[in-house]
Amino acid sequence: MGFVLLLLLIAGLGFGPTLWVKRVMARHAKDRPDLPGTGGELARHLLDEYGLKKIKVVATDGGDCYDPESRTVRLSQKNYEGKSVTAVAVAAHEVSHAIQHHDDYKPFMRRQSVVRTGIVIDRVGSALLFGLSIMGSAAFSPRIMIVGIAATIIMGIARVFSQVSTLPVEIDASFERALPILIHGKYLNDDDLKDARSVLKAAAYTYVAAAIAQVLNLARFLRR
Repeated sequence: MGFVLLLLLIAGLGFGPTLWVKRVMARHAKDRPDLPGTGGELARHLLDEYGLKKIKVVATDGGDCYDPESRTVRLSQKNYEGKSVTAVAVAAHEVSHAIQHHDDYKPFMRRQSVVRTGIVIDRVGSALLFGLSIMGSAAFSPRIMIVGIAATIIMGIARVFSQVSTLPVEIDASFERALPILIHGKYLNDDDLKDARSVLKAAAYTYVAAAIAQVLNLARFLRR
């Protein structure tokens, strides 16, 4: 019984936040003809308002994000074309990341450094593990196995740090930038602003779910 409860707790920690984020986003994703524009149009308008005309806004089949390397706000097709509270809030959130970048906001720049370091560690570690995998039985030498285990642990820790370093950046984007933008610009009425606040909270805490998942993955590996 205790083991079953432990499994349920782990499953709840691993999947609960992700399911909550998806539920909040979906709840407010219904198109609203009364809204003045789509998420893509709002993103373009806000970037122009802040003098960031060189930053592109594109629709993507992937998730919503701001790409600092190409200086592009990427919105999912639904949020790019949609006239919904979710589309408006997500567009404002991603534009806020572009503003952070433009302002050289320290946590954002620090996060970029951590993420880039994590990518290098991941690539080196993956190449090392691939090399060990093609060595066959030779990889079962105790010394070589220790190298493989150490590489996996370091990769896991780097992924956790990448997710954790992202959280303050996301909170700032949602509540210190996107929400004030929507309030002062009067892009939504008071009732819709309450819903937008929920969407922005979900956008910020997406990375909490990702961080928890990475911690659980690392814990499972260490246990094995």
